[in-house]
Amino acid sequence: MIQELNDRSREIFRILVDEYVTTGEPVGSRTISRRLQGPLSAASVRNVMADLAEMGLLSSPHASAGRIPTEPGLRLFVESLLQVGDLSREEREAIEGACEGAGRTYEEVLGAASALLSGLSQHAGVVVAPKQEAPFKHVEFVSLAPDRALVIVVLESGAVENRVIDLPPGITPAMLTRAGNYLSARLAGRTLNEAHGDVNQELTRHEAELDELSQRVVEAGLATWSGDGEGPATLIVRGQANLLNDVRALTDIERIRDLFEKLDQNRHMMRLLELTHDAAGVSIFIGADNSMFQLSGCSTIVAPVSDQGGRFIGALGVIGPTRMNYARIIPMVDYTSKVVSRLLG
Repeated sequence: MIQELNDRSREIFRILVDEYVTTGEPVGSRTISRRLQGPLSAASVRNVMADLAEMGLLSSPHASAGRIPTEPGLRLFVESLLQVGDLSREEREAIEGACEGAGRTYEEVLGAASALLSGLSQHAGVVVAPKQEAPFKHVEFVSLAPDRALVIVVLESGAVENRVIDLPPGITPAMLTRAGNYLSARLAGRTLNEAHGDVNQELTRHEAELDELSQRVVEAGLATWSGDGEGPATLIVRGQANLLNDVRALTDIERIRDLFEKLDQNRHMMRLLELTHDAAGVSIFIGADNSMFQLSGCSTIVAPVSDQGGRFIGALGVIGPTRMNYARIIPMVDYTSKVVSRLLG
């Protein structure tokens, strides 16, 4: 559609969107005519704005008010006319300083990134990551009752995780010990995904040198951990209150309430992961572009986070009103994702 606009229409449209992003208010023809380089009357500007409205790029919230860009108009602006800025040295240093820190855990780095993006953008910063599997170090089964046991897993990262499983009748402490020793030998130094297939094949072929009851304990332990990877393990949202800064009407409050509810639901965050997984860089979702947030009047700018091998390990970004400062926030999200990728890699 951008090819259908001549140079004058493009400049008027660019100025209008720039003013709207800055003020959040409808923009009138006089405001635009004052910013144009060449002489053009307010009446001529109004004619161009009327043409842009017919194309679906502008709308008027009130009969006598100026114009504001529609969501398709904002999308066209971002894709074709936006001049993305560059971060200052101070902003780059602030991003690096906030994310770096000796001894920080995975979650602490992501939390710092989310808070940083919220603070710099004055919108909501969001980080979402799938479950990160750490290699196993040791597995032990401890009897709690004749029909229940505690599975204790020590990971190579030093973390200890526990699960309670149901036991078939007739399990003895010796069987629990055999099951623990077997899994420790097969899983040590490997993640569950890496070892699961081998262990299952060995059990299926009865090559595990375990009696039937001990094998059933092993299977119960594996089943408990296999179902643990569903949904994102990490979801961090900072600065949600910033989304209330631009509320001007009751309908805005309802939209923001809907957004808050969706931010608390893992299935919506998993959708954000899916949308970002194969992206080469920053992705921008304006209003109805993203089925998650189409009722909220919000836009999402998000970038993937990868490890040193290029493996996707999450996404981070900013959620804010559709009139957010895209030129400033896009490089901010992009640079933060690169810093976090380097640290987590």
